[in-house]
Amino acid sequence: MPRFLLASFFSLIFCTISWSQEFKITGSVVDATSKQPLEATTVYAESLKDSALVAYTITNNTGFFELQDRTGLKELNIYFSYNGYKTLKMKIDLKPTVNLGTVQLEEQAEELEEVNVVGERVPITVKKDTLEFNADSFKTRPDATVEDVLKKLPGVEVDSDGNITVNGKEVSQVKVNGQVFFSTDPKVATKSLPKEIISKIQISDTKTRAQEFSGEAGNGESKTINLTLKEDKNKGYVGRVGAGYGTEDRYQANGLLNYFNDKERVSILASANNINNTGFSFDEIRDMMGGVRGNSSWSSNGSFSVNGISFGFGEGITTSSTLGASYANEIKNRFKINSNYFFSDSESVNNEKTTRENILPDRRFFTDNTSDFLGNTTSHQGSFQMDYDIDKTLKIFINPSLSVNSANQTRSNETETSDEAGNLVNRNDRIDRNNSTQRRFSNRFDVMKKLDTMGRLLRFSFSNENTENRSEGILNSEQEVFGEETTVELFDQQTEVKGADDNYRIELSYTHPLTKKLLLTAEYNFSDKTVKNKRDVFELDRNTERYTMFNEDLSSQFELGTMQNSPTLGIRHQGEKLNASISSRYMITRLEGTELFRNVDLSRKYHTWLYNGYLNYNFGNNKRLGLYFNSDLDIPSFSQLQPVAIINDPLNIIVGNPNLEPGVNRNIYLNYNNFNWRERTGFFIYSGVNFRKNRVSSVTTTDDNFIRTTTYRNVDGNYSAYSGMEYSKQIKKDSAYTLKFSIRPYMNLNRVVGISNGVELVSKNFTVNPRVRITFNYKELFEIEPEYTFSVNNTTFSNPNIGDVDFISHRLGLRTTTYWPENLIWENDISYNYNGNVGPGFDKSSIFWNTSIGMEVLKKKATLKISSFDLLNQNINTRRTTGEDFIQDFQGTVLRRYFMGSFTYKFDQFGGKKGLGNRFRR
Repeated sequence: MPRFLLASFFSLIFCTISWSQEFKITGSVVDATSKQPLEATTVYAESLKDSALVAYTITNNTGFFELQDRTGLKELNIYFSYNGYKTLKMKIDLKPTVNLGTVQLEEQAEELEEVNVVGERVPITVKKDTLEFNADSFKTRPDATVEDVLKKLPGVEVDSDGNITVNGKEVSQVKVNGQVFFSTDPKVATKSLPKEIISKIQISDTKTRAQEFSGEAGNGESKTINLTLKEDKNKGYVGRVGAGYGTEDRYQANGLLNYFNDKERVSILASANNINNTGFSFDEIRDMMGGVRGNSSWSSNGSFSVNGISFGFGEGITTSSTLGASYANEIKNRFKINSNYFFSDSESVNNEKTTRENILPDRRFFTDNTSDFLGNTTSHQGSFQMDYDIDKTLKIFINPSLSVNSANQTRSNETETSDEAGNLVNRNDRIDRNNSTQRRFSNRFDVMKKLDTMGRLLRFSFSNENTENRSEGILNSEQEVFGEETTVELFDQQTEVKGADDNYRIELSYTHPLTKKLLLTAEYNFSDKTVKNKRDVFELDRNTERYTMFNEDLSSQFELGTMQNSPTLGIRHQGEKLNASISSRYMITRLEGTELFRNVDLSRKYHTWLYNGYLNYNFGNNKRLGLYFNSDLDIPSFSQLQPVAIINDPLNIIVGNPNLEPGVNRNIYLNYNNFNWRERTGFFIYSGVNFRKNRVSSVTTTDDNFIRTTTYRNVDGNYSAYSGMEYSKQIKKDSAYTLKFSIRPYMNLNRVVGISNGVELVSKNFTVNPRVRITFNYKELFEIEPEYTFSVNNTTFSNPNIGDVDFISHRLGLRTTTYWPENLIWENDISYNYNGNVGPGFDKSSIFWNTSIGMEVLKKKATLKISSFDLLNQNINTRRTTGEDFIQDFQGTVLRRYFMGSFTYKFDQFGGKKGLGNRFRR
């Protein structure tokens, strides 16, 4: 940044501060009758002229408050608001120090619903289990989305990908008027809905439907945000359409329309692009509203999904199109419905390069692989949810869903294997072609009945999931093994797979109150799962050039049945401060498996005790301690059990083991949260550990020609542990600027056990990832957000012949957004990445720079924008991974530099405006 701009910037801040004065207002709030202190009373100050929010705070457990800030105003209106009490207003002459003494609030005789008092905008209300923010109390730019206002809320963090946390807890869903908006992906609502239609933002612990029905508190593991619409914005429509075209024939087009009529909502979206926007993460919607995102991470295994919906293979560069529709409605105390349908189609192309160091007990060898990939997938998915209230004590919930996915892919690989001296040992060239179709139907049916008003609750649930898979693949492979004599082996095979997975589950639970706060829970679960897999392999008949020669050695017909019975007994305490639960489950598991071609008969029965529980203790409105522990059974998959060789890669043959036993995973998690609403300072710390008994681990045998055969065995000694914390501080000075600072260190430890050539190999990986982020916003004219993250990684191996692997990676990011001059938006997203973990021949560092400049036209209804992706043309996709017997470097295709021009138009119309009020009234 030029020196004169820096000088102007700091001069502007200095002038703003010098013309303002600091003030501190103190006092205590009590009940007017009992004189008891009122903890969590909201105290806030507004200007007399335009009712602009100046500062706010809440009282502590003694009713004391301290409201301090900086302003140039001489007079302020001070408001005191507490749920169930009359709001009190005071006008004061502002001095550096003001003591209001004891402030008394009177109870409100009757609290009317939906009462709006003009001029009173309580910025924050602390209820029993809900934080409620008034959206209008937090100033943002005129065209802001819900995501923009969330960034202003104390304790709320929104990362660069749009993921939301509240006091360190992940936000699992965002609802609109209590209903799921399009899907459970929170970013759908936060990135697409404008802030101007939102009245309240309510944050609470995520609850199951049973917890909502019974009034039970959530366990606090995740958060839910509910957006309530303004009265005058709840009848009408709001939408966005946008399109862009650029160099390298890059394009995007997208649109979103929402129609609201009280509790009724209709939503439609559509998008098409070839710039790696995956649709239901809704990056394209952010793009059309003025943002640019990039540096996406794509999987290397040929698949990606969002919300469980498959949109494409996701490798390299993806061309995709999406169409979706959603309908929701509710009649209070009768029913609530939500339905949606999604269609998507995508095509991905990718080139990859990997270098792998393979670790054996007595030596090493090296594998170099290059591959080209082309894949296409089409997906249809529809679902329907209905909550039906028979009466106040009886509720029914139904949730069917159906999906159909089809895909085809072609991958070519060239692989070379060499020994430690660099001598070429084998080479393999192969082409895989595969076409597949999957059909899936699932349903869940719940009935919940309150037996009395004391807490007795009966719940019955039936669920099913039925999946059918069909695929046909062709493998063409030429394999050379070099030695005293060179041998060549050809594979030319066709594989047909037909699979079915049917799962049925019944749950019955009963809750019985022992005391007002203590409840006994009894539960019984029954599940029956059947997996059928028929795999036919045919060799090419050279005489007829058809795949007619049946290969019985590589074919199989496997069926696995898993039946489980599990009674559970638990006890739960729910109180004002302490919520706790502990339960014990006795699980009886029976496995029945047969493989017809090899006459394998598998019959096993297992008895397992599992324990689950949690404890949440609220020290006050600011402090909370949570402890969670659980255990679950890890049953081997049919592919791990079936005793047949799978040769998708002739250099790596996989054979199942029918003698595997189930594993047991045990998890312990602890967290502590403390957020000071008065000082806007937050702190949380968490730690967890996972133990895996009888983990299904790989057992690999490598011959002298470095051809690997892998099977599976139950192995103990595997565990992982992690710990992290975050400290954040928000500083707000009048309406001039806000400064938000956060630091978040994270540590992770993994111990993995494997077996290679009969010898146990152990790897330990320890990682430390500190992150520092600062966000500075000046009067919504510009915002600067620098961020720095580095990663220290250490991997040790039990093999004394293998040294430690140590590396450090760095990422320095800077995001800037300027809204000046008026109607002009200039964005920059710059990151420097250094991957110290990759080996020679792979790119280690890059500077990734996205930039855009947009102009608002047509009375700010439309935006013209020119954007650049990867301006310096340095985007890379490299990484290193380690395991118990390997170290691997990877590099794949990524989207590179392009320039794009785009046009976005926003439209909305609500009841009571421009004569449309009657149109949306019934």
